[in-house]
Amino acid sequence: MKTDIEISQSAKLKNISEIASSLNISDDQMDPYGKYKAKINLPFAGSKNGKLILVTSINPTAAGEGKTTLTIGLGDAFHRINKSVAIALREPSLGPVMGIKGGATGGGYAQVAPMEDINLFFTGDFPAITEAHDTLSALIDNHIHHGNKLNIDPRTITWKRVVDINDRELRNVIVGLGGRTSGVPREDGFDITVASEIMAVLCLSEDLNDLKEKLGKILIGYNYDRQPVTVSDLGVTGALTLLLKDAIKPNLVQTLEHTPAFIHGGPFANIAHGCNSILATKAAIQHADYAITEAGFGADLGGEKFLDITSEKLGKRPDAIVIVATVRALKLNGGVNKNDLDQENVDALLKGAKNLGRHIANMKQYNKPVVVAVNEFTSDTEKEINALNDYIKEQGVKPFNTTVWENGGAGATELAEELVDVCDNNQEFKPLYNNDDDFMDKLNAIVTKIYGGNGVVLSNKAKTQLKKLVKNGWDKLPICVAKTQYSFTDNAKELGAPVDFSINVSDIQPKLGAGFIVVLTGKILTMPGLPSHPAALDMDIDNDGKITGLF
Repeated sequence: MKTDIEISQSAKLKNISEIASSLNISDDQMDPYGKYKAKINLPFAGSKNGKLILVTSINPTAAGEGKTTLTIGLGDAFHRINKSVAIALREPSLGPVMGIKGGATGGGYAQVAPMEDINLFFTGDFPAITEAHDTLSALIDNHIHHGNKLNIDPRTITWKRVVDINDRELRNVIVGLGGRTSGVPREDGFDITVASEIMAVLCLSEDLNDLKEKLGKILIGYNYDRQPVTVSDLGVTGALTLLLKDAIKPNLVQTLEHTPAFIHGGPFANIAHGCNSILATKAAIQHADYAITEAGFGADLGGEKFLDITSEKLGKRPDAIVIVATVRALKLNGGVNKNDLDQENVDALLKGAKNLGRHIANMKQYNKPVVVAVNEFTSDTEKEINALNDYIKEQGVKPFNTTVWENGGAGATELAEELVDVCDNNQEFKPLYNNDDDFMDKLNAIVTKIYGGNGVVLSNKAKTQLKKLVKNGWDKLPICVAKTQYSFTDNAKELGAPVDFSINVSDIQPKLGAGFIVVLTGKILTMPGLPSHPAALDMDIDNDGKITGLF
């Protein structure tokens, strides 16, 4: 069997103008980046109001779930049943690409292409976001160095620097060393680019003016009178917007089966809101009858955040929700060792299926149709598949067995046909909470109704931050929880569907530009580290430009 990159490299792609034409996007509405990529200019000319399908999943495991692969294959399945469809996905970060997770372009015969370009620098969006973020960092320190007219207290600066690679050495640093000409020494640190608030701002902006307005609201710290200081106060909003003038435009590419795919933005769902840009999703909705988008990690993170944060700002609620699960991942949740997942174990499967059961119940709370896509692996046995399908039916939803990795769109046509039917529902969406609710009531709603916990425990630092939120009137913003993706709890090792636990909140950070409050839980890190054997060690390129080892 060919590797993912070999499959992608052997594919026959269409010119991007032909893909754009299939969505009635004219040549003057896009800026090509070579033959197979393009930026779509704003505002969009599309006039459709397509149905929106959200793809989410169980908690991710080392066994693999294939959520992105399923999303891409599902788009191809809609294409195969002659439906007008477009996909909206996040861009990959170099951190996972060079680390342990790999890229984010799908796999097998359900991929977006050109795979190498998308997984590397693509059209330059992430470098632009990184530069804008670090330009702000430089301007803050420069302001303090040249007299500090805003009276900024350097000890309160909340704006770290960023780089788009996992680099644990940069989590905590000292800047300004070297004497009077080298700035004012202070503690600082780096986050990964996907954790940057500018990433979130770009992904939640409707146009250039909205981007500028949101950038101006970003909180950078406090002055000596303990009053908040923003980008607008610093007077650099225009400069930051200028650096992002092209990055705000969604990118158009294609799947291996030539289904249009808008790929734009890439916040992680464990430390940010985990959804592609609302502009990419709007482009899909306005140019196709069916738009399929994916939220990062499990339904407890990206899924919840799409439903309670992104879709509200998008102005469009999903018409259906797909939860992706695999036999292998559920067996791992049931206690099977990763090395033994190829062996049949129905008892462990059903024990681990409680994880899926909780995600199903959670998504049904939003009062939209929910279906489960069982992403099949060759090691799955008939007994295991039948047992899992029976369990899913007991939860009151329909299971659909999919084989998109092996068969592309042909492996999900039954699921696509079901979604065409259920998307015609007119059920009213029910949010998990209202933004005007008390902050702790909103946070407890997420913990009790989504995670299945008893409540939250705030650290002293978080209690102090909460008082600041209330004092400044920021507590009415929606909540974005930063939590491990591997568990419903804040402990990555607690798999399955744990009960009788509390979520420990270490910090509360207002993200006024993005328009939400980040609640950090457990030992979550905003700058990951590389594994003992990073994927980068297996990558190479020959003199003809052929890349190997990228996945």
